[in-house]
Amino acid sequence: MKKRTLLSLLLLPALLAGCAPSAAWRPSAGVTALTTAEEFPGDRADFQPQPQADAAIGALGAELLRAVRTPGENTLLSPLSITLALSMTANGAAGDTQAELEALLGAEVDVLNENAGSLLDDYLALEGSTESAIANSLWMDDSLAAGEVFLDRCTAFYRAEVYQADLPTEETRDAVNDWIGQVTRGMIPQMLSQPPREDAALLLVNALYMKNTWAEEFDANDTHPRVFTAAGGAETEIDFLFNGVRTERYFRTENAAGAVLPYDDGRLAFVAVLPDGELDAWLEGLDGETFPALIGAAEETETALYLPRFQAEWGGGLTDALRALELEAAFDPARADFSRMGTAGGAPLFLASVDHRAKIEVTETGTEAAAATVVTMAGESAPMEPPAELVFDRPFCYAIVDLERGVPLFLGTYERP
Repeated sequence: MKKRTLLSLLLLPALLAGCAPSAAWRPSAGVTALTTAEEFPGDRADFQPQPQADAAIGALGAELLRAVRTPGENTLLSPLSITLALSMTANGAAGDTQAELEALLGAEVDVLNENAGSLLDDYLALEGSTESAIANSLWMDDSLAAGEVFLDRCTAFYRAEVYQADLPTEETRDAVNDWIGQVTRGMIPQMLSQPPREDAALLLVNALYMKNTWAEEFDANDTHPRVFTAAGGAETEIDFLFNGVRTERYFRTENAAGAVLPYDDGRLAFVAVLPDGELDAWLEGLDGETFPALIGAAEETETALYLPRFQAEWGGGLTDALRALELEAAFDPARADFSRMGTAGGAPLFLASVDHRAKIEVTETGTEAAAATVVTMAGESAPMEPPAELVFDRPFCYAIVDLERGVPLFLGTYERP
């Protein structure tokens, strides 16, 4: 039986001033647009947030951060990106495979879909100077017999655009990379280094990009060098942002201190956490309730805050980490049930791999971040006290968090310049 790869799912952050990024993108020769972003309403507010699913995004992000992090190295994930990618995948699953994905994602598929729709509504309508977009697309090979319900759910809940092309070609690779490059404003310029494999049948692409401005910017004149000390003791002089001692949303827990730095959209914030001891020990207690609790504990406090001016990027495979989280049947050709997703030359489908990449830049004016998640499916035959002082001059954890829903859009550790 001919080997078939059904699904490569890419999730990336993007910016197009609050509209779906592909509204400005036109397919090249050889790519046919069946459904485009222009066909979806710009302001729906049809879907309701699902707190259970929101909390699970943070829980999954914490588990994956611990699993993929190499102590001493910078790590960055987008829990939102990964969750949306796997939630879309869950719509093609059935039986035990669906049950495993629902357990991993913390809710039933219908709840995940409702929550995804509400997240899209919320993050496409951010105010202030925030530039944001979330976009999804399906890239279908001519040979794919996709499940109708699966396609309907992807378009209804995830606003997925649908394109048709001969997938295993240089032209398709270039078209997908071009779409991604426009969505991420060049932060992830080449997600696909090679054309999709010969047996590729469907690519699902979800894109998210965020560029946020601080509610109170840092004065560039106050930026100056300080020494950052890595866990092993290595010292490096780098530029630190300084707030000039002002009122910040400061928190102090039994084992860490930190700050909530809001953006001017009034909804999202950068949360930086400096453990009292080793970062490794603090990360062991990180879960889905951590950042909502820290946000709730933060109080307006006169604070002298020093934060590295930095860029960070991470990329790697999540397959082993997901297996360790008991997502097992989906990866097993003999047990996986993705019958609702469709067929690839008559072969049953299984989850072959999950890969992720994320990037962030922190400056005096705000942050800019992007991420990508690639899920590959294959056919069965394929494989008022004195001012508090916060000096983030040693390894720390940080996140971009939804202040209302507690959802971490990005989650990382800064451990060395």
